Amino acid sequence: LALALKGIAYDVVPVNLLKDGGQQFSAEFKALNPMQQVPTLKIDGITLSQSLAIINYLEDTHPNPRLLPQDPKKRAQVRMIADHIVSGIQPLQNLSILKQMGEKKTEWAQNCIASGFQALEQILQHTAERYCVGDEVSMADLCLVPQVSNAERFKVDMGPYPTITRINKALLELEAFKVSHPSRQPDTPAELRA
Repeated sequence: LALALKGIAYDVVPVNLLKDGGQQFSAEFKALNPMQQVPTLKIDGITLSQSLAIINYLEDTHPNPRLLPQDPKKRAQVRMIADHIVSGIQPLQNLSILKQMGEKKTEWAQNCIASGFQALEQILQHTAERYCVGDEVSMADLCLVPQVSNAERFKVDMGPYPTITRINKALLELEAFKVSHPSRQPDTPAELRA
């Protein structure tokens, strides 16, 4: 999403998390990313992993359009929301965790997402206008859309989260969010494709 929003050309090298026991566990990928997780970005002679580190680097090197507001209070709110999603919700329904949950994986994912979304809905009621923080797309929005996609994948009832739903809908009207949506990636399984 950040690459698309900032107009940075890139090549996608899909890493199928299920095929062959998980391509992220290959020696080749481990050499790129010792954590054996996606995403990984090779750019400007360095290799970066972890979404927020990548987004922050792109923000520092390609500041337009801005993904962090100039106002320190709004900037802190954006970072808080992004951290809430990438640290407090998303890791709890990663493939490695879900494998450990066995038959209860869907119930586990639904509970983790619902718990996180309950808090996020309250936060967004104080920060959101058109998007997560105000009327400009920010790093928080880049974290929200993939997490809502996960919620939909796990059939989480979105009724209790009208602010999250409204923001997600507004973001999906933007071209960068359309082309970057998880359901439109080259390695998306057929049953999850848009």
